[in-house]
Amino acid sequence: MSIKKIYTAIFSVIILPLLANAQGTVIDEVVWVVGDEVILKSQVEEQYRNMQYERQKIEGDPYCFIPEQMAVQKLFLHQADLDSISADEGQVAQEVDRRINYFIMNIGSKEKVEEYFGKPMPELKEALSEMVRDQGVVQEMQRTLVQNIKVTPSEVRRYYDNMPKDSIPFVPMKVEVQILKLNPVIPQEQVDNIKARLREYTERVEKGESEFSTLAILYSEDPGSARMGGETGFAGRAQWVEPFAKAAFSLSDPKKVSNIVESEFGYHILQLIEKKGDMVNVRHILLKPKVSQTEKSNSLAKLDSIKTDITNSVFTFEEAVIALSQDKDTKNSKGLMVNPNSGNSRFEMSELPQEIARAISTMKIDEISDPFIMIDPKMGREVAVIVKLKSRTDGHKANISDDYQQIKAMAENQKKGEFIENWIKEKQKTTYVKIKEGWQNCEFKYDGWLVTE
Repeated sequence: MSIKKIYTAIFSVIILPLLANAQGTVIDEVVWVVGDEVILKSQVEEQYRNMQYERQKIEGDPYCFIPEQMAVQKLFLHQADLDSISADEGQVAQEVDRRINYFIMNIGSKEKVEEYFGKPMPELKEALSEMVRDQGVVQEMQRTLVQNIKVTPSEVRRYYDNMPKDSIPFVPMKVEVQILKLNPVIPQEQVDNIKARLREYTERVEKGESEFSTLAILYSEDPGSARMGGETGFAGRAQWVEPFAKAAFSLSDPKKVSNIVESEFGYHILQLIEKKGDMVNVRHILLKPKVSQTEKSNSLAKLDSIKTDITNSVFTFEEAVIALSQDKDTKNSKGLMVNPNSGNSRFEMSELPQEIARAISTMKIDEISDPFIMIDPKMGREVAVIVKLKSRTDGHKANISDDYQQIKAMAENQKKGEFIENWIKEKQKTTYVKIKEGWQNCEFKYDGWLVTE
């Protein structure tokens, strides 16, 4: 079993009784004891309902599968306690806020979330905090256990040679793309109008005529936070672009609204919700300048001229990027795009922005596209670009020569998974376990539970 599957199995049961009111009161009883920790029947019942709600896979009898996975979790938590491994409380707070915002987005409001879970928001946050904290501790404990496990080239070769032929993964076609981007000019009149609107919103909030959150829902052009009343959730300084972060961390009065802040995404006003150490939670309203058709045409014409000069060998594509591109993320890499999912420069076609995928679908290696307009996936605004197809690797069954790193990762993953499996079995031998009568007649995944009457 791979370590990823082990993580998934363990994490799938790290859910606290958030649905305690869903199907009436459960009369509690201790059904498992693992070390000095107990597993309650109510926890198993509530987790079962939650997994059904989320359509998570349950392997076999839920009253065997769920408590066993809870027991495995407790083995890791106990070891983490011995090794003084803990969760990052800032990250816990951030993740709890993200999940609360997700609930609000899907259920409708904070009041409806409280009604749905049968808990006031403070209790719900406390329960979520414990869940997320345990999840983080287990994950960190597992990372610690396998951090020094590596595979040698001979182990990679042996792993590949022993793979059943029908199990060798198919590697989809991948491409490398270089991009040269221009940001169409925003007329000053457009900027002035946006700032006037934001000043109007500020005045309405500070006069008590409108709630900031209401204005964010109605007018903010950040779809992720607008539906939450502009709330971002707790974040650290490094998680925001610098102008926004500077404004957010300078706020001190929740009743005040910030000055207008310009970032690469547009223009913002912010309102403080709460600060916790080096984390802050704010609301914001974002307005994005609209690009006129005239300015888009001007940018396309400029790119067309640049392409002509490249074709006529006046300069290379790479030289043009360094001198002219306005994309700070690729300018210093000669336009080479980086896949945020993998961290390298190779993309499957489905991972590219659709406008770029469409442009390169019929291109040859080293060919440069005609200029086109696309939505910048990071900024959410229209930009003008030309792209160059740097390389294309056709889809194929993985092989050692072309896909060594992928096969190495698979071999390493398997080795780590086997180590975790063996660690669990050894840990069982030294951990007191008692399973209540009536809960013992199971085909457990791990045979080493010390089942007693």
